[in-house]
Amino acid sequence: MSKAENILPDIDKTVHELARLKIMATLDSVAEGDMTFLMNFTGLSWGNLSVQVSKLKDAGFVAVEKSFVDNKPQSRVSLTKEGKTAYASYKTAMGDLLGF
Repeated sequence: MSKAENILPDIDKTVHELARLKIMATLDSVAEGDMTFLMNFTGLSWGNLSVQVSKLKDAGFVAVEKSFVDNKPQSRVSLTKEGKTAYASYKTAMGDLLGF
């Protein structure tokens, strides 16, 4: 069995999808971000960002806090403890796969 075959089952497909990976990588470098920040930083469309954040939330990887700022709705997103662990495990698995 090759090294890739041993590691690939350990790659979390929830994290591995490119849009979700962009979101998680961004949130790993900041404490939290609102949806506008995430949209601008990741380059995702509003609809795609919303769907992918929902999938990450359903997986327990992000928390979404909704509030109003100047009478406008605002959603702030942050990695949960489980999300931080999943992202760290993903980075380790990819590093092992790529030889880093």
